[in-house]
Amino acid sequence: MSDFEKRIVQLVEVRADESGARTLTGYAAVFHSPARIGDYFIEQIAPGAFSDAIKGDVRCLYNHDRNHVLGRTKAGSLRLVEDAKGLRFEVDLPNTTIGKDVGTLVERGDVSGCSFNFRATKQSWDDTVNPPLRTLEKLEIDEISIVTFPAYDDTSVGLRSLEAARAEAGGLRNAAAAARRVAEKRAATEQRIRGIRQDAL
Repeated sequence: MSDFEKRIVQLVEVRADESGARTLTGYAAVFHSPARIGDYFIEQIAPGAFSDAIKGDVRCLYNHDRNHVLGRTKAGSLRLVEDAKGLRFEVDLPNTTIGKDVGTLVERGDVSGCSFNFRATKQSWDDTVNPPLRTLEKLEIDEISIVTFPAYDDTSVGLRSLEAARAEAGGLRNAAAAARRVAEKRAATEQRIRGIRQDAL
């Protein structure tokens, strides 16, 4: 699919060094942690989903606002690592108004969540359970965000993906059924031919 989705993730912590510079740390995603997306489906992330994504240029924003940049992997101010638990991040807060404000808000506990923006490039669906289970196997990400109101705020894209998966599964089932019918016709034809040959003898 081409649209990006946003998902809630884990709590954010802040630490400061001797100079007073502050760094936010946390997990932007946790593997095998099922999350309900509205009333529509359950979603989980498989280990290895971010292995390619973290090689790209990713930004850390405040509230998904592109005008409020807190860090960037290309600049070295944002660091992303995929470990056994999930996607861990560290972002060195800039000495700017927004950087100071975010650090203060996190220290006070007023802001404690984050979110990430992603596009699934490989996924699987289990439509035999209710609600369906979506497993994200490979993802592209362009940003993570420190957010005031972490929420599953974009289920429509996931719903389109669910509908596409169901349509694909239906197409595969139809194709399999058609293949069975062809095979059955071929076997019946071959049996009739063998019967004609035996009669001729």
